[in-house]
Order: sequence, then structure tokens, then C-alpha cells
Amino acid sequence: MKMAKLHQNEFVLDHTPAGDGSFNLWSSCRRKIIDAMRCSGGISRNQKSIKSPAVADIPKLEEAKTSISECRSDSTIKNNGNHKGSEKLSTLMRTSESSPEEEQRVKLKEVVRRLQSGGDGDALGGAREVRELTKDDSQSRTNLALLGAIPPLVAMLDSDDLHSQISALYALLNLGIGNDLNKSAIVEAGAVHKMLDLIASPIQDSPNPDLSAAIVANFLGLTALDSNKSIIGASGAISFLIKTLKTSTKSNSNSQVIQDCLRALYNLSILPSNVSPMIESEEFVSFLLSMIRDTEISDRILSILTNIISTPEGRRAVSTTHDAFSILVDVLNWMDLPNCQEKATYILMVMAHKSHSDRQAMVEAGIMSSLLELTLLGSTLAQKRSSRILEILRINKGKQVSENFKGRQGVAISAPLCGSTDTESGDSSNSFPNNNAVKQLVEQSLQNNMRRIVKRANLTQDFIASEHLKSSCVSSFSSSKSLPF
Repeated sequence: MKMAKLHQNEFVLDHTPAGDGSFNLWSSCRRKIIDAMRCSGGISRNQKSIKSPAVADIPKLEEAKTSISECRSDSTIKNNGNHKGSEKLSTLMRTSESSPEEEQRVKLKEVVRRLQSGGDGDALGGAREVRELTKDDSQSRTNLALLGAIPPLVAMLDSDDLHSQISALYALLNLGIGNDLNKSAIVEAGAVHKMLDLIASPIQDSPNPDLSAAIVANFLGLTALDSNKSIIGASGAISFLIKTLKTSTKSNSNSQVIQDCLRALYNLSILPSNVSPMIESEEFVSFLLSMIRDTEISDRILSILTNIISTPEGRRAVSTTHDAFSILVDVLNWMDLPNCQEKATYILMVMAHKSHSDRQAMVEAGIMSSLLELTLLGSTLAQKRSSRILEILRINKGKQVSENFKGRQGVAISAPLCGSTDTESGDSSNSFPNNNAVKQLVEQSLQNNMRRIVKRANLTQDFIASEHLKSSCVSSFSSSKSLPF
């Protein structure tokens, strides 16, 4: 009996007689049996020997092979199942990630469907949802406009229900916030004329305040786009805004409406073609100047006036307004806001540059002392503009003095050349007839400046009343060569 070494430290008994030709066959069968039993866990690596299987054990070998193949197939199926499960899991994760965007898209489509359905209840609810969705979401504004929400909202302005009209107006207002394409689409859909028709409707004697406020807010948003300025200006909206501004100011009911009207009118006044309808509308310039002392709206009023004077007809309207320059000079005196001072000096600078009569009216309104103060205490821009106005007025005054001096010189030439010393001394004393006027102007300017400086410093009025101080300062100023006059 032989021992056949199969692997390291593993031996199997050989029952085959020596020299038998079937040795190789049995050897191969033994290897297969051992390998099968190892796969099935039937034999240990530490086991030294096993009994040689008989021929009757061959069916068992086939069963072991079958179980091994089944085990391998089960393992393959399990691996395939795990792979498919991972694919399903990744698909679910991707679906969960994109679900909020998909849900939002479906929600927006449903809102637009309700707007387009035509029913009053659905349209009203859809308009309210549009207003809420577009309040703080710029992407929803873009998506709703692309889905077609603007035309049905504009069509809702033809409704007889006040709530539907107001809801549609505020929905359109939110759609246009920060979106120029939507602003242009709203105007192209005919919203401007429909809004004006709501105000001019004969059903109501006076428009509803909430409806007017919503329309004014829409005009404010739409006029921010340059391409809409000419369309809205030619539609008659300017007269509506001015009328609403006067009504709200008189009743002092809604400060927000006043601010929105002024801002919308400022946007429209940027375009020069819109200035003429403004100044032709019920003394609009006079109304603005009368309201300029209100500190809450003075800055916006001055902004509108800076655009109005950019046209010749606007400058004529300001020049012909009663006490226009006195009011503007008062702004320089009591308004401490740098923006207001800079805008007021800009208006006065343009008016002084364009018209000789306006320069004379400014001097009569006492502008000199205010300009001198601004050149010392104003902002950098206000100082530059004040200096420019002083230069314009100095040149104008120099021309007047030169003309007067030439006239008097012509009279002196026609007189006899040989005269007494009294005549010569008389001519020399009258050669500068404006000397006393200049001294008075300097003294008045000094007193006004000192009064304002003392007032700002919270000093007593006795400081100003000092005759010694006034006389010394006047004498020093009258001898100065740096004065404009």
C-alpha cells in the first residue's frame, strides 16, 4: 500500500495494487474528492489522512459538486441583488435631491393654470399666490413670467371686483421688482392704460385710496426702466401722479404714497420730453417750491427741480414762480443736510449761468451772505458750486460797474480840460459811486455770517452786538482786495 503526497503535510492511503494501470485514474478521482470536500468544509488542513472513498461514494461526490455550484450561484445572485439595490438607492437619492425643485415647478404651473382658468375665485387666489411667491424670490419671478403669468394678471384689471384689481396690481408689482424683462412685458401687455382707466372710471367719483396707492407703486417700479419712461410719460400718468401727490399732501393721509409719487415723478423727469407735461400741470413748480420746507421730502423735491431746470422751459417756469429764489436761498440758510445744500446750489448755479435777470433776483434775495458761508462751512461740492456762483455774480457786477464808469467817463471828457482844483477833486470823489454800496454789502454779509456762526455755537447775542468787533471787522474787510466786488 502506497502513500501519495498531495499537498504540504497531507497524505492519502493508496489501496491500488502496485503496477496497476488505473493508478492515474484513481489519483485524479481522489484529488477531485478532496477538493470537493475542502470546498464544502468536510476536511481540515490539519487532518493528516482520510480513508479512500469507495466507488459507491461517487454519487456523494456529485452531490457535493452540485451543492458547491449552488452555493456559488447563490453568492452570485446575492451580489447581483446588492448591485441592483445600490442602483435603486442611488436613484432614490437623486430623486430626493431634485424633488424640491420639481415640486416648486409643479406649484408654479398650478398657479399659472389657476390664473388662466378664467374663474374669479381661481384667478383671485392665483394672484395672491403670485404676490406671495414673488415677494422675496427672484427665480420665481422669472419662472412665473416664462410660464405666462403676466397676461392673465393684466387682464384681471378689467374685473369689476376691487379685491381682484388690487391683488393683480400687487402681483404685477412684485413680478417687476429687479427684473427689467418683466417690467417691459407688463407695459407691453397694456397695464399702463388699464391702470389709468381704473382711475378715470365713471363708476366711482373718487378713486379708492388703496387702489390709487397700488397704481402709484406700480408706476414707481415701471418708470425705473428707461424704455418705459417715454411710454408712461405720454400716457397721461404724470397728471395722475401730480394730482395724487397734491391730494395726499393736503390730507396728510399716507406718507408712503407721497414718497412714491415724488420718486416716480423724478424717474419721469430724467427724460427731457416729460418736463413739459410736468410744468404745464397746474403750477407744479410752485407747488414743489411751497413744499420744499418739509425736511422729509425736501431732498426729493430738489432732485426733481434739478431735472426740470435742464430744459429752457423748466428754467422759465422756475424764474417766473413767485419767490422762487428767496425759497432756494432759504434752503441754503436753514438746511444743514449736505445733499440739499448741494442740489440747491446746483439749481442756483444753472439759473445764474443762463439768465442775467435771474442773477439780479438772486442778489436781491440775499444770496451773497449764504454763499460766503457755504464757501467756509459747506461740503466740498457745495463749496465749489458756491464759489462758482460768486464768480458768475462778480463778473456780472463788474460788467455793470464798467458800463456805469464808461458813461461817467464820457461826461468828464466833454467837460473843459482846464478847470479848478475843486472840479478835479469832485470828479475824483465821484469816480467810484458804488463804494458805499460795497461797504454796506460787506457789513451786512458779515453780520449775517456772525449771527449764524453764533447760533450754531450756542453763544449769546451780546457777542454779535459788540460795536468794536463790527467796526474792526468791517474796516478790515472793506480794505481787502480778495472780495468778489
